[in-house]
Amino acid sequence: MARWRPAPPKTSPYITAEGAHRLQEELKQLWKVDRPEVTATVKAAAANGDRSENGDYIYGKMRLRELDRRIRYLSKRLDVLNVVDRLPKDQGKVFFGAWVTLEIEDAEEFTVRIVGYDEIDAKQNWISVDSPLAKAALGKRVDDEVSYSTPGGSVLAYIVNISYQI
Repeated sequence: MARWRPAPPKTSPYITAEGAHRLQEELKQLWKVDRPEVTATVKAAAANGDRSENGDYIYGKMRLRELDRRIRYLSKRLDVLNVVDRLPKDQGKVFFGAWVTLEIEDAEEFTVRIVGYDEIDAKQNWISVDSPLAKAALGKRVDDEVSYSTPGGSVLAYIVNISYQI
């Protein structure tokens, strides 16, 4: 029985050079190291005989399907991504890959980096270029006002600093 899943929302096809390198390394790790190990485990488990009650075989096949799904996704995704590996001409504006420091109305400051969908990391404050905050900040300069929506309501912030690192 198949489960219908809605198509994921379209995302911008941009990624930083570091992000592309990480995805390529993950693909290489999955294809050259992880998959051969799991395949060997499944092969050894299959040699034991009855596969219907063989946990190593059943879970090995399930792990193999997960690996193949991730390998297929990474292969297709890397083909459509545009690697942004250079600084913008006007570094005074917010563009893809920028580190943006914002000040909220009550003088609280925070810094985010605008990255591609495949690089989002909340712990490092890396946000998607498709997020409401990033969309509101793109093209703005220092001291510009940025208004964006959150689940808690609308937020007004001011851009304090813009920097780029490659």
